[in-house]
Amino acid sequence: MKKIALLFLFLNASFLFAQKEISGLVKDNTGTVLPGVNIVEKGTSNGVSSDSNGTYRINVKEGATLVFSYVGFTTVEKPALNSKIDMVLSPEGGQELKEIQIVGSRNTKRTVVNSAVPIDVINVRDVTTQSGKLEINELLQYVAPSFNANKQSGSDGADHVDPASLRGLGPDQTLVLINGKRRHQSSLINIFGTRGRGNTGTDLNAIPASSIKRIEILRDGAAAQYGSDAIAGVINIVLNDNVDELTGSVTYGAFNTNAKGDFLSGTANTDGYRLDKNGNGNSFGKDQNFDGGSVKIAANYGVALGEKGGFANFTAEYLNKNKTLRPGYDFRKGFGEAEIQGFNFFGNMAIPVSDKTQFYAFGGRNYRDTDAYAFTRNGGERVVESIYPGGYTPRITSNILDNSLAAGFRTETASGWKIDISNTYGKNLFHYFIKGTINASLEEASPLEFDAGGHSLSQNTMNFDFSKNYSSVLNGMNLAFGAEFRTEKFEIFAGEEGSYTTYDTNGRPITDPANQSAPTIPNPDYDPSDPDSPAVLSRPGGSQGFPGYSPANEVDKSRTNLSLYTDAEFDVTDSFLVSTAVRFENYSDFGSTLNGKLAARLKATKNINFRGSISTGFRAPSLAQIYYNLRFTNFNAGGAVEVILSPNNSPVTKAFGIQKLNEEKAVNASLGFTSSFGEFTATVDGYYIKVKDRIVLTGYFDATALNIGVSEAQFFTNGVDTRTAGLDMVFAWKKSFGDSKFGATLVGNINDMKIDNVKNKNLDEGTFFGKREKAFLLASAPKSKFGLNLNYSKNKFDAGLAFTHFSKVVLVDYADEDDVYNAKTVTDLTLGYKLSKNLKLSIGSNNLFNIYPDKQDEQGNTEAGGYWDAVQMGFSGAYYYARLGFNF
Repeated sequence: MKKIALLFLFLNASFLFAQKEISGLVKDNTGTVLPGVNIVEKGTSNGVSSDSNGTYRINVKEGATLVFSYVGFTTVEKPALNSKIDMVLSPEGGQELKEIQIVGSRNTKRTVVNSAVPIDVINVRDVTTQSGKLEINELLQYVAPSFNANKQSGSDGADHVDPASLRGLGPDQTLVLINGKRRHQSSLINIFGTRGRGNTGTDLNAIPASSIKRIEILRDGAAAQYGSDAIAGVINIVLNDNVDELTGSVTYGAFNTNAKGDFLSGTANTDGYRLDKNGNGNSFGKDQNFDGGSVKIAANYGVALGEKGGFANFTAEYLNKNKTLRPGYDFRKGFGEAEIQGFNFFGNMAIPVSDKTQFYAFGGRNYRDTDAYAFTRNGGERVVESIYPGGYTPRITSNILDNSLAAGFRTETASGWKIDISNTYGKNLFHYFIKGTINASLEEASPLEFDAGGHSLSQNTMNFDFSKNYSSVLNGMNLAFGAEFRTEKFEIFAGEEGSYTTYDTNGRPITDPANQSAPTIPNPDYDPSDPDSPAVLSRPGGSQGFPGYSPANEVDKSRTNLSLYTDAEFDVTDSFLVSTAVRFENYSDFGSTLNGKLAARLKATKNINFRGSISTGFRAPSLAQIYYNLRFTNFNAGGAVEVILSPNNSPVTKAFGIQKLNEEKAVNASLGFTSSFGEFTATVDGYYIKVKDRIVLTGYFDATALNIGVSEAQFFTNGVDTRTAGLDMVFAWKKSFGDSKFGATLVGNINDMKIDNVKNKNLDEGTFFGKREKAFLLASAPKSKFGLNLNYSKNKFDAGLAFTHFSKVVLVDYADEDDVYNAKTVTDLTLGYKLSKNLKLSIGSNNLFNIYPDKQDEQGNTEAGGYWDAVQMGFSGAYYYARLGFNF
């Protein structure tokens, strides 16, 4: 043993004597220092990052070459000939696959191509200037391989907040971070005909695109690293930190209303239908060529703070988007995208306290006033003819307020430990106002607008994170551990009385149904020979379109969560990397869970890496899934039915044998490779995800025997097990020829989800989670999506051409028939020209050729009552836009 130890010391000493120390300063081409630049000794895993002042220090072998890389900047190689090397990096556009990543690894040396897990990086400034997409969900839908989002119509709150997902899993199975810190979810839970039915999710559209530097998408299970919700992966949004630069844009665009073929000529009662502010309609034929007009104004500016790399960066964004109105059936004259008026303000700052310590803070405020049409009331007991002759289409409007603030300190000790202590607070408030409506039980005395109440979710997270890189252990080891304490609070607050109450003939709230009755009207379909056919119909109470929350619905529930984690990365050799993670979490409302992850990367050649991972994961049931409750009117092929959505802890739920909600459990596995050959890079990753006890929303059970005043009841339950197998791929190529630059990126996802088990116990499976509900779950995991993005630029001109192919989707309608939406390819085109050094004009179109989903049958049995359901490609047709960008 002594001989071995002496030999080890000799070899180590020889290695040290053969090294030299290099130090320097890294800046961008404006003279601003760049913290976090990756400096690696080429051909090895030896590397460091520049500190908050842009300085670095590294020991390398004689004759070594240093590689400087940083997100959004050109990678530069520099021979280590001198002991002091200062470097200036120049910005580079596009989706760069070799850039430093934060998400997926706590090792600052790790890059996309040499990481053990698949990661996408989207340079948001490039994407927003070369696209007509207005919101983050739209941007990611067309550039990230397995990201999917859908615009909704006739889905209540989901019309206002788009459900989005990774790898076909639920919106709440993807964790969202901002600057590496957990982002709070929306308080909205998707109930009606949406993807992600029964799920809550994070509202990405509450974050202004102009505030974002880049988006990192970890497409791998990461609950062992980051905690609950990371079953499908993690989206990390990195905010702008540039200074002394004012950037922004003014964009105007509109949709083509020509829905092609027989859409505007085949059905008289929907031909060119336009609705006024009260939901009443009048035909305007084919003279209306555009709708959904939108204006977006955005500006971003940063200032330097001090002389050591401090900054404060601020973004303001205004969006005004009108409704779209597309053909619908007689009971759905308001089919189309919602109207949005919103204002965003976001800030990101860092202030050096000392050479090794930094205070940072970021956060913002998002306000949206939204307006969407509900289902049309054409007649019967829900219509008061003296107010709305012939019927009306209620409007569900909402005020959505989203606030967040994170602050903390980062420091590095003399021994090399990096410490990050932070607190993050966020709150989402969703307040409903129903307009163009009526409480039919009040008849002519009814108001036409109601405050229907709403819900909120707040979250406070404290983090304590520690990490250190040990270059002397093996070929390098990074050790990290920490703790997180989180509190969550979910509230439902009641609306005004008229929004939820049924009144008697004297205008008094009905408190005793045995002695009080609502006003009635004769039943036009009365059949004296049918004992189930009533002669009169009682007028229903509450606001039509969306019933208000009553005091009986009110909720004020909280919980806490404590988690402890550790992870480590080992560069066993120059070629072989192993990464491990373990996380323990304890929830105050359902108990504890322990999860782990193992990942590895093997550098097969200089240009090719193989990688893989296996992990366990979980997702805690959201407070909304446990406590949300509502009485509402559901429309189906048989007409209108009163339904109660009962909370998980209620006697009604227990009467049907529904158990207490528990966490969803997952096993993730992935295997893939990366390659880099000059201007060409590729990543291909296969994955397998098995999720047990997925929380779903059941169908409607007959509840008449319970005598609770409704016909049907539904519940949240750990109802199904699923397994998903798929393949993600990203191929990118860039080439310059003189002043001309070409770029091509092919992104693709192939996905296959299976429902292994429906846990209905003694309940009817067709009602518990039947064919229709299964189709909606599987439609969240489309079979494939491929996108080819081509870019060209020369001097002042640039152009982008994108083709996105969406696979076939099959849904099941109210008549229990398949609604088949065949595969479609959508084309986007953008052309840009620099009018001056500071101004750029862009024009273009999303869905240039005005492609629509396949029209369904004439019965109007689609989920939303239009000619189509909400599928990946959208249902509003071509969008044309012009943008003036500025940079000073």
